[in-house]
Amino acid sequence: MEGYVPWGSNYTFVCTVTHDDRSLQAVYKPRRGERPLWDFPPGTLCQRERAAYLISEALGWRLVPPTILRDGPHGWGSVQVFIDHDPNENYFTFKDKAACVRQLRQIALFDLVINNADRKGGHVISDDDGRLWAIDHGIALHEEPKLRTVIWDFAGDDIPPESLQEVKQFADDLQSEGDLCRQLSELLSRREVDALGGRCGHLLRSRRYPQPGPGRPYPWPLV
Repeated sequence: MEGYVPWGSNYTFVCTVTHDDRSLQAVYKPRRGERPLWDFPPGTLCQRERAAYLISEALGWRLVPPTILRDGPHGWGSVQVFIDHDPNENYFTFKDKAACVRQLRQIALFDLVINNADRKGGHVISDDDGRLWAIDHGIALHEEPKLRTVIWDFAGDDIPPESLQEVKQFADDLQSEGDLCRQLSELLSRREVDALGGRCGHLLRSRRYPQPGPGRPYPWPLV
């Protein structure tokens, strides 16, 4: 354990993971430190972090740092590779950079797939090579529509054909009820897995990024 991250809603720790002579920094979020939410089943936020990683990998987008579930010093929780980044940079400093637009389009589409209810600006970070990473997915993958994001730049635009093809392949893999479906079913409810497939089907039919809906389309705080 290296330290406690004080600005999150849930208990979050920076730690060092060591195996033989190799080590790396990681972010550890124990289940017992999750703040109860009225609309999400208790104790499932760490599982959603892992599910988001599996979905990102299955899509071939690799947006989420490697994330596993482990029994740590404060109990069972998610452990995610820490991406070294400048904390003063976030979505609002990236969005006008031409080199970031394609990556942000993909993150926006990813949020539609996982029904992300909390895409704050600070949940998009950049590594030293300029690659954007998407983090903090504990409040996602609910069966009911709950999309809240700061990334509405592409509302009404066509979804890139190559991205649609990747969503279709993912949906087909999910429908086949193979290894991907089995892994997600261990982390999410059956209705949540079915809703995930339903969102993919809707995107394949609409082929467009949606407009902000009524209610609360933006998270708070924005960063």
